[in-house]
Amino acid sequence: MERWVLLRKGADYQAIGKKFHIAPRIACLIRNREVIGDEAIDQYLNGTIADLHDGMLMKGMDQAVDILMEKIREGARIRVIGDYDIDGVNATYILLEALEGLRGEVDMDIPDRITDGYGLNRNLIDRAFDDGIDTIITCDNGIAAESEIAYAKEMGMTVIVTDHHEVPYTDEGEERIYHLPPADAVVDPKQPGCEYPFKGLCGAAVAYKCMECLYEAMGEDSTDLDYLLEPVGIATIGDVMDLTDENRIFVKQALEMMGHSSNPGLRALMQCTGVPIDQVRAYHVGFVLGPCINAGGRLDTAKRALALLRAKNERDAMVLAGDLKALNDSRKELTEWAVEEAVHIVEEKGYLDDRVLVIYLPDCHESIAGIVAGRIRERYYRPVYVLTDSEDGVKGSGRSIEAYHMFEELIKCSDLLTKFGGHRQAAGLSMEPGKVDAFRRRLNENCTLTEKDLQEKVSIDMELPFSNITEQFIEELELLEPFGKGNTKPVFAVRNAELLSARIIGKERNMLKFQIRDDSRVTMEALYFGDASVFMETVTARYGRDCAERLLAGKSSGIRMSFTFYPGINEYMGNRNVQIIITHYM
Repeated sequence: MERWVLLRKGADYQAIGKKFHIAPRIACLIRNREVIGDEAIDQYLNGTIADLHDGMLMKGMDQAVDILMEKIREGARIRVIGDYDIDGVNATYILLEALEGLRGEVDMDIPDRITDGYGLNRNLIDRAFDDGIDTIITCDNGIAAESEIAYAKEMGMTVIVTDHHEVPYTDEGEERIYHLPPADAVVDPKQPGCEYPFKGLCGAAVAYKCMECLYEAMGEDSTDLDYLLEPVGIATIGDVMDLTDENRIFVKQALEMMGHSSNPGLRALMQCTGVPIDQVRAYHVGFVLGPCINAGGRLDTAKRALALLRAKNERDAMVLAGDLKALNDSRKELTEWAVEEAVHIVEEKGYLDDRVLVIYLPDCHESIAGIVAGRIRERYYRPVYVLTDSEDGVKGSGRSIEAYHMFEELIKCSDLLTKFGGHRQAAGLSMEPGKVDAFRRRLNENCTLTEKDLQEKVSIDMELPFSNITEQFIEELELLEPFGKGNTKPVFAVRNAELLSARIIGKERNMLKFQIRDDSRVTMEALYFGDASVFMETVTARYGRDCAERLLAGKSSGIRMSFTFYPGINEYMGNRNVQIIITHYM
């Protein structure tokens, strides 16, 4: 059951609109996103890379820069160790490109998801030692690798950590003790005592900041790194960071650059997946390009995705892009099977009474556990862990809901786990076989979620009569882009609208096209991309089969419902017309 909440934030929208030359409705939408005050509104609308914060404000940055300067001048061998997801791959790319630009002796390694697992481990350190590596610099990992970094230090290596994840801690009485790794330098805006003003950077952004500071310290022109803002923005979207403050600037810049990208690999991937190069949106990165980049690390090796970003010619780039698209298509098939299995387990084993769902799928490919957890969370709106068998026990990924801090809850049952990490919304973990049931019990015994917490909240920006939906209004909404986590697409609502007709469409016959009329007697074309059969079942239950059939036949049916929606322009064969995309109904 959903809770619809109409946002009511106070501000002088007329005055804001006049000052910033925007419509009062747009001013209201900006206020709803907690952008308050002239300076914040100006940066939201007009922020550029000139408004980015100074990376030297990050704790540990001065040590990291000093060490890297010395190592480059000495000709010491440096190895970048990244991670296998979109953030780790782009962060690795950034460090390699920048350090090579300074003529550093640098190479890279990325863990294999299956044989190595997440982050820095002894296998990677042994490989580095055997290869004569002097210095390891991590990206998008390392903050939780306390014992692994101690091991590297024992072997005589220098270690620099650049990361963005939460610092592990233990609570001793009322005191919280943070456990930083014993690296020579730690750069992570989330570490205690870091005065960097924005904590929400992804790993690629932290890596970029580090390289920007290094270039400036070595007397090089840091604008030579501007092309690396493209992978920063891609990683920010792909790692689902809040699109606020610096992240909004990074992503706006990246999307603009992608329209004329100089990267052969990105151009090839856009071409291969049908992304319109001249109209790239955050959606395309998050749901088309990003999954292909991630597919390498899920089903093969993340080094394939890195090779795509580093491709120097169109021929190599097209081959690599095709490989990644094919891997992602395979990943989709595996995911559909696993989601069906997970739903069956939840409903057959009586887990629907659990406030935290722990689903054991021993045959699920461990690389898609997080995706499956996300899909199950959407279906049941609970925190979800999907666990599967791996070479060294049971591994899993979790996806959370708004009211549940996954990382903090895992800390409470850390005695059941061999390894874990993450943040509020997502987490990864490992455990010994046989502890799954105890893990499920402990999470649910500790859980304090209320019935209200388990109702998905649909925040509505404003009620919007159809008469106000014009092409001009839709163009004004583009001022709010890019949309994503932390800057969600506006949600509009119409109450008690009359359904004049409905038609089931799509290759799979699973979408609906409506004609809807609101109280102002304006009729609007509407599309619903959810489950058409569930929608029609709802109509049948509420109004009867006869009314449902009349609706599908385009005859007057007397059916009235409330909807949330987002407006857009439908262009077909040279014709343009305004339409709405329905997101929820009641």
